[in-house]
Amino acid sequence: MLTRFLFFFLFTALFSTSYAQTYEIQYISSYNGKVSPGQSPTLVWVSDKENLILSNTIREQKSEYPFEITKVEKPSNTVVSYAFLKPGEIISASDTESVGKQTFEITSETKKILGYTCKKAVTKINSNTIEVWYTNDLKMNGGPSVLGQNLGLVLEIERNKNSLLTAQSIKKVKKTSMESLMKGTVTPTDQLGYRDLLWKSRFTTLKVFDNETINFSDASQSDALVKRFANGTVILKKIKFPAISEGENIFVDLKQQSNGDAYDRTGTVFFIPQDRPLSFLDGLEKGVKTLPAYENGNGKQYFGVVSDEKYLAPVEMMRFFTAFGIQKFNHIQLKGKDWQTVSPYREDITDLKPALSGKELWIGTFIGNYDKGGHKVSLEITIHKSDQNIYKNNTVIPLFNTLNIMEMAGQEYSTMFDQDKGLLVEFNLKKDLNNAQLKYVTTGHGGWENGDEFIPKTNTILLDGKMVFSFIPWRTDCGSYRLYNPASGNFPDGLSSSDLSRSNWCPGTVTNPDFISLGNLKAGKHVIQIKIPQGPREGNSFSSWNVSGALLGNE
Repeated sequence: MLTRFLFFFLFTALFSTSYAQTYEIQYISSYNGKVSPGQSPTLVWVSDKENLILSNTIREQKSEYPFEITKVEKPSNTVVSYAFLKPGEIISASDTESVGKQTFEITSETKKILGYTCKKAVTKINSNTIEVWYTNDLKMNGGPSVLGQNLGLVLEIERNKNSLLTAQSIKKVKKTSMESLMKGTVTPTDQLGYRDLLWKSRFTTLKVFDNETINFSDASQSDALVKRFANGTVILKKIKFPAISEGENIFVDLKQQSNGDAYDRTGTVFFIPQDRPLSFLDGLEKGVKTLPAYENGNGKQYFGVVSDEKYLAPVEMMRFFTAFGIQKFNHIQLKGKDWQTVSPYREDITDLKPALSGKELWIGTFIGNYDKGGHKVSLEITIHKSDQNIYKNNTVIPLFNTLNIMEMAGQEYSTMFDQDKGLLVEFNLKKDLNNAQLKYVTTGHGGWENGDEFIPKTNTILLDGKMVFSFIPWRTDCGSYRLYNPASGNFPDGLSSSDLSRSNWCPGTVTNPDFISLGNLKAGKHVIQIKIPQGPREGNSFSSWNVSGALLGNE
């Protein structure tokens, strides 16, 4: 505590110091000759003892968190970075090497900026060509970044001939008045820790699961935070989502390792809508047969796969497939193969924002397996401020999800495509739905020579009896993920099982959704139908298709 207090005292005293000669330079950025409107100029204070880099918005204490102030101490060229993560929380890190390691090609070119003669120096950073224009007329060193601090006073920086930061004004000031910003304790950290904490402070993280086991065992039990169902193959946790604005993006991020299971397995991350009398949670708690049954005429009943007036199917956030034994089976050695230790799965789910914003929802993860060790997973959802607004829908209507999440509790495999009826879903719109889309996820299964996992099959989508989309879901890039699959079988032809092309999935990858345009839909009843020429049963072997769909649009 004494060390922190002393650091804070010295820091405040340092920033409140007045210098006999301090220059204030303001810089404006432009791109391809166009100045960004409404920008806050970069602000630099340069003296013989230190340089300070910030912005006008920060000086006026109007900047949104997080923000940074950079100090360059002289003559040591020590760069001290200060990150203001939130009110009262400030971290810092020092760097004594970056300025001294900079190398430049000094050219003979000159030009005038604000009446000062400037010289040009050129350097390369991460394949970017950087041109630095600096002046020695003022006998001061500094600039709007750490780049070129030893050259002179940097008045312009140009990157790749299109991005420009140019000085707009230079004036003398007597005081930097930084002490008003330093409200809180400064916590020193190392460079890596600083960058990590600053990065994470830029977005909201909702922690769902942390190294949780998904396995098949009678011993699997729920606890205070995580519910376990279907002998431990389904885990659930209730998560409260904040209000999510139009200019924010949402990502789901899962990390998975084998904890004993050597095979590639179907996985899904989903949430459970609870807006109607019945929900998927009722099926998990009371048995799958408490949910509505769908029949296609083949004599089987498929419970909980189709929404109706009293029930909404679970909404898929991400379909993923585990690799063959990643981490647990990394002891299997092959020459030239250095196995990965974790499978990362990450997907943009901003399209689901209307169903998530401000809601408290059960978030679940399922991995189909019959292994006592099973798998380890960590799951988080992140919310990011962004200028992009790709998904402009304000409505999410769950329609169907045939992935048998309760497989280990008796839910039937999705074999309903063995009849011409396939999957037929009726829904009733209370209002017109403009720019409607079907968010559709599909994968084929049946892992023997003639199974639909390895046979390209056409998926046809019909709306109100008319075909709106038809395609063959197929992945040919599975061999790209060989290093995630240490336990994959190797064949005499030189291929591994994980190399083989499949019906829209690969071991160790996410399956991307398709967004199918449905146009403008009028209020009233409509019918979505999915047809797939599912292959016939051969002995104990059978094919199935896991398809999920949600209706997006604007009411």
